[in-house]
Amino acid sequence: MGRVEAFSDGVIAVAITLLVLDLRVPAPSDTVMGSGLARRLGEMWPNYLAYVISFLAIGIIWISHHAALQRLKMVDQAVLATNLVLLMCIAVLPFTTSLFATYLNAPDGGHIAAVVYAGSFFVTSAAFFTLQFLIVARRPGLLRESLTARESRRIVGRGLFALPTYLIAALLGLASPYLTLAVCVAAGAFYLVPTRAREFTR
Repeated sequence: MGRVEAFSDGVIAVAITLLVLDLRVPAPSDTVMGSGLARRLGEMWPNYLAYVISFLAIGIIWISHHAALQRLKMVDQAVLATNLVLLMCIAVLPFTTSLFATYLNAPDGGHIAAVVYAGSFFVTSAAFFTLQFLIVARRPGLLRESLTARESRRIVGRGLFALPTYLIAALLGLASPYLTLAVCVAAGAFYLVPTRAREFTR
């Protein structure tokens, strides 16, 4: 168990660190012709906002992932494989974040970037939901302690909520990237609200 969590934490830490690389310092040549450094920094607001949203999203995944692994006394091949797929999805989030921040205000490409951004969260959420469902519903023998039916429904249901949310965010991106942004902000706010302590960890 220790190796699984250590490897997972390492991948998540790298992904969350890579997000900051998109916050580039404007070159002096970019601030000539009266634009000024303050104006250039202000024009980078999509980068700041996308960074915060993705940082919180990956952080929430890390918290929930930690809780999921803490419920286990051992892992099997299915759990390891599903966890690996989840980590692969998390590792690509810095790229989709940078893509969305770059094209949000661009004259062309913003809609596709929004769909890709929300789509990456949808796929990541689907992978995490699969891991949670596998642990709670399909591999109860791997749990340290048995969960009640109510606890199992709460855990699975909270993860299931993300799937239609990010699917809607992706579809709204076809109309406006800002609608995608609004839904992603709302989803992050929802998952920042903690549930009962037992659901996270003992």
